[in-house]
Amino acid sequence: MKGITHFAVGDTIELYLLIKNATKGITNTGKPFLTLILQDKSGEMEAKLWDSSEIDEKQYIPQAIVKVSGDVQSYRGKSQLKIRQIRPTNSSDSVKVSDFLETAPISTDEITSKITQYIFEMKNPNIQRITRHLIKKYQQAFFEYPAATKNHHEFVSGLAYHVVSMLDLSKAIAGLYSSLDKDLLYSGIILHDLGKVIELSGPVSTTYTVEGNLLGHITIMVNEIGKAAEELDIKGEEVMILQHLVLSHHGKAEWGSPKPPMIKEAEILHYIDNLDAKMNMLDRALDRTNPGEFTERVFALDNRSFYKPSFHK
Repeated sequence: MKGITHFAVGDTIELYLLIKNATKGITNTGKPFLTLILQDKSGEMEAKLWDSSEIDEKQYIPQAIVKVSGDVQSYRGKSQLKIRQIRPTNSSDSVKVSDFLETAPISTDEITSKITQYIFEMKNPNIQRITRHLIKKYQQAFFEYPAATKNHHEFVSGLAYHVVSMLDLSKAIAGLYSSLDKDLLYSGIILHDLGKVIELSGPVSTTYTVEGNLLGHITIMVNEIGKAAEELDIKGEEVMILQHLVLSHHGKAEWGSPKPPMIKEAEILHYIDNLDAKMNMLDRALDRTNPGEFTERVFALDNRSFYKPSFHK
């Protein structure tokens, strides 16, 4: 069955979908409406429910499953669903939340074994012990959570899948630049976004927690590395270096980085993180685009549309 993101402008749909997000709004004429983000395993699409009532606002909330019919339109370069009919599901519909959740393209077992292997390859005992301690502490959430609420790897197990992709990329790069410290690079990659298990609410209808809004995943993980070092009685310079890798991985202050990279491995970590996030955004946008056509605008990539060459299948 076709997913929501595989319908083109002009198509009419009738599907069961999960509400990822719901926002109230008022039109210029004072009429209420709802902006819904609807999702299934293929991805998500924004939808408008005009002239919404108080009952609509109470029943069309995040994590609710609905049956929707409507028309796909184009709005500011992106597909948007104009809802004709919508209703909440009931027990006779035989659908569950997990039916609508996008997941990583490889299994959790495969992700787990790959990350375990990278930790095993670390030769510096201080770096290895801190990394293993923190992964064990947050294991369940780390392998379930998305990497973000939107833009990249925003799916179940997206965080761990992002880490595995970055680790494989770093191994290839370290093979070309032998002066790189692989222990630092691998650990920095595994830990750089681990604070998101506290920053974000979970794998379904993901939102920011209070700690997420007030502290952010970078500050959270710098503190966690410090706590881990205390608990393990580790006092080496590695602790501060790992904290710097986490602090600087966004690269620039305007991108949310408290410090710019000042260690070679920190610079590489920033590029690898950026590259993997952008490739994920591009792959997902191009996956729902026919050869010979342009993608929807990708907001996080300077709102650009990308062309899919006609010879690409």
